[in-house]
Amino acid sequence: MGKVFKFGDHIDTDAIVPGKFLNLTDPEALAGVCMEGYESGFASRIVPGDIFVAGENFGCGSSREHAPISIKAAGVRCIIACSFARIFYRSAINIGLPLLESREAASRIRQGDVCEISLAEGKITDITTGEDFYAGVYPEQIQEIIDRGGMIEYVKARTSGHK
Repeated sequence: MGKVFKFGDHIDTDAIVPGKFLNLTDPEALAGVCMEGYESGFASRIVPGDIFVAGENFGCGSSREHAPISIKAAGVRCIIACSFARIFYRSAINIGLPLLESREAASRIRQGDVCEISLAEGKITDITTGEDFYAGVYPEQIQEIIDRGGMIEYVKARTSGHK
């Protein structure tokens, strides 16, 4: 379960991690500047397990992986949106950050609501309102990448024989 932070449409990678922080490579340091271009000091409000909910085209802009890394490192459990920029979507999967596309959930869930996510079912439950929403489930291989924490850990497991 996590508390929801609600965003609008077209949240770009500069809002998530402004260009002046691109010299940071440590995930913990990136966590501290998560959403800094959206609101100064925003990262201090995130509690591990919180959930981002947004409108259209979340993660648009550049292809930098700093943005999804900062969100995951800050403790965000997943992002629910109407749609995601394709390069952001792939970068998030590569680092093991779950993204769920659900227009209905994104439009009905409110700032501050508490939600529970079941990736296996693609189920989003708004505990605050009692409503259930559904997003597509990941194919088995993509779910395994997320479960292992990203592509690097997935490849390590596959090449070491620990499937």
